[in-house]
Amino acid sequence: MPSRSQPFDVLVVGGGPAGIAAAVSAASRGVTVGLLDDNLTVGGQIWRGEEKNATRPESRDWFEKLRSSNVQLIAQARVFQQPMPGMLLADTPAEVVELQYANLVLATGARERFLPFPGWTLPNVMGAGGLQALVKSGLPIAGKSVVVAGTGPLLLAVARYLRNQGAEIRLIAEQASRRNLIRFAANLLHQPGKLAQALELGRYLRAVRFAPNSWPMAAQGKDELESVTLSVDGSPETIACDYLACGFHLVPNTELASLLGCELKHGYVSVDETQATSIGSVFCAGEPTGIGGVELALIEGQIAGLAASKQRLPARLLRDRDKLKRFVVLLDETFQLRTELRSLGQPENIVCRCEDVPLAQVRRYTSWRAAKLHTRCGMGPCQGRICGPATEFLFKWRPDSVRPPIFPTGLEALATTPGQYQIVTGGEQ
Repeated sequence: MPSRSQPFDVLVVGGGPAGIAAAVSAASRGVTVGLLDDNLTVGGQIWRGEEKNATRPESRDWFEKLRSSNVQLIAQARVFQQPMPGMLLADTPAEVVELQYANLVLATGARERFLPFPGWTLPNVMGAGGLQALVKSGLPIAGKSVVVAGTGPLLLAVARYLRNQGAEIRLIAEQASRRNLIRFAANLLHQPGKLAQALELGRYLRAVRFAPNSWPMAAQGKDELESVTLSVDGSPETIACDYLACGFHLVPNTELASLLGCELKHGYVSVDETQATSIGSVFCAGEPTGIGGVELALIEGQIAGLAASKQRLPARLLRDRDKLKRFVVLLDETFQLRTELRSLGQPENIVCRCEDVPLAQVRRYTSWRAAKLHTRCGMGPCQGRICGPATEFLFKWRPDSVRPPIFPTGLEALATTPGQYQIVTGGEQ
């Protein structure tokens, strides 16, 4: 596989709002900036598909800033290894790219947490954000009935988008208690921007049934999803539907930060007031530092980009960031997963979908490492990104190490890192 080398003063990994803001801010000084993402276009999940047809003034402004900057975009690229400090290796469809940098900004975003329950592997049972991404990519949803279930503000945003595309939202099932949601709403009075967003969502979804204290118990169907049974405020209820969009809050993507040796606290990358991590040349912005939404991600991205390019940090950005950080704590407290969800899965239900490992097998062990060694749980193509957060909640396990490659990578790509791997063929090394 051919390879090439790309040197940058500032390299940004992740092309969502935080990454775009970091790259644009760093480039404003005139330094060389690279922005890498594993998708065809930048924007992340929140701005997916808006690069050429932005529907929101905020995203339109940032895409315009990006287009008028000197930022070099590297699309369809996944970082899989750090062969030495100041260099990352990224796998692309055509080649392996050596990315050299003086300073690095990690803006790797977050993913949905899934929990096992009977029928969760049926076709058309999928992540809330995953269904939204498929619809943005062309999946026809008009006229289809959808149940949205799980926890967190993402459920409302997805329900709004799907309804706007013609879907019938049968129910939004939120596992958080009514009391927690009332306290959350009261706290939004101190966050005018968030309050305005919540009121707008509420107006748009006022005709959609919303049920707190509710969660999916089982999905039914022969060849694909036909209905879902939920616990709705303490009583079982079965609803016929075409899709179940399900997600239990978000999990930060911290694998690359862990590989680089960055300190993590409570599952998030630890940063100082300049968004610098415990590794001097590495900064981090957005969801890996705390799930706080697009507004906070943009501010953190700007701070990280400015700091990585040795520019002055405006006091306004620091004040706005610290104010919005309180929203991270509020989200974690409001949408904390309830203990009842630990008993949803049955012994025969798959936990690791890549390696077909059922819950009964995983329960025999006392740690993530032991389960991996004996059952291959977490050793499939997703490399524990689905079953890892699930077992962390179910059993309070935490992965004790991150090893390269952090994404599935071809042998040709691995062969570009001499001394890092031993490839065994025909009984010889």
